[in-house]
Amino acid sequence: MSLLLFDPLQAPADAWPEGREMERRYIEAVAHAGPGLVANVRTRWMALRSGGRLYPVTVNDGEYGDSYVCLPHSGYVLYGRRELDLVDVGRLRPWLRAGLGMLDVLLRAARVNRIVHVDNWLLSTNLHGDWNGSDARAIRELLQERYPGHLIAVRSVDPWSSPQLDAALRADGWLMLPSRQLWVLDSLPRQWRPRRAARHDRRLLTDSGLAVEDLRQLQPGDAERIATLYRMLYVDKYSGLNPVFTPAWITCTQRSGVIRYRVARDSGGTIQSVAGSLVRGDVLTPPVVGYDTSRPREDGLYRIASYLFCEQAEALGLRLNASAGAADFKRTRGARPVIECSAVWAGGVAPWRRWLLRVFGMLLWRVVVPVMRRRQL
Repeated sequence: MSLLLFDPLQAPADAWPEGREMERRYIEAVAHAGPGLVANVRTRWMALRSGGRLYPVTVNDGEYGDSYVCLPHSGYVLYGRRELDLVDVGRLRPWLRAGLGMLDVLLRAARVNRIVHVDNWLLSTNLHGDWNGSDARAIRELLQERYPGHLIAVRSVDPWSSPQLDAALRADGWLMLPSRQLWVLDSLPRQWRPRRAARHDRRLLTDSGLAVEDLRQLQPGDAERIATLYRMLYVDKYSGLNPVFTPAWITCTQRSGVIRYRVARDSGGTIQSVAGSLVRGDVLTPPVVGYDTSRPREDGLYRIASYLFCEQAEALGLRLNASAGAADFKRTRGARPVIECSAVWAGGVAPWRRWLLRVFGMLLWRVVVPVMRRRQL
């Protein structure tokens, strides 16, 4: 198996594998524009070829405070603190806040943000497509040699979206650190379409007067509007630790084909609701969802955005990874929960760092995961 880690801006002529044009277009676009296409990400952007596969790779040396798409500390500690302000955990709140303080100390001591992520698309949910993990050992050996002292990680691993990859990483000894509870649907025609909530969402869209469009080409102002609608929901309403997609990133992903955008426009042509979906293998996930949060709640623009990506997954015959959050909303539309993990290889770091991460993983599985399941977070 041939492995090659390279800078996309200085790629040798034979670096890019055939048949991976979408991955190449995206990796090259981000390399040329800089990772600042996602405003709250600082990272070194690399590409990794493994046989006929191509992976985007991010390298971080211990920064703090940026989006969780590159920094585990942000996902587990900073985002966790924000979540405590948004969800009802009852009398557990002071205990969970104290626990997050302990995790903060533990993860900083373990230097968890000194890390290399493989197949990292800078999205809240990375899909891994046809990657079965047979090259996982060779990849982590190469990266361990190139970046000694760094953890090696793969985000968004779960036994539903990528069962072979999940099994291969576990068999190779990677630590499986639970990160979120996802909401998934195996069959949209059976589990979503017959639901009363789905019928109501369809009726709401029909009665709204909005025109649905699959964006084949961006009109002037579309990229700015989509970035604004996404930011209104996921950044302004929820957390600045979610990736902050710029208009340039919207343009890049639309032109490269990485994200498929569906929008609902009003009679004046203004986009009021958007769903941008990533498809890899037989799974669709919507990393870009947004709507005009200044509009009345009765307009149901979030419901419309949700309908847009559910309908798209159904039309394409795909399974749906609806990501995390809005548990009650997704459950009433047929989704069921799955625990997602970050797989971390710690074999190349100091034993005390490895031990701290094992303790961290134990705490997550024994304390946090039961709370997520019980509270349906």
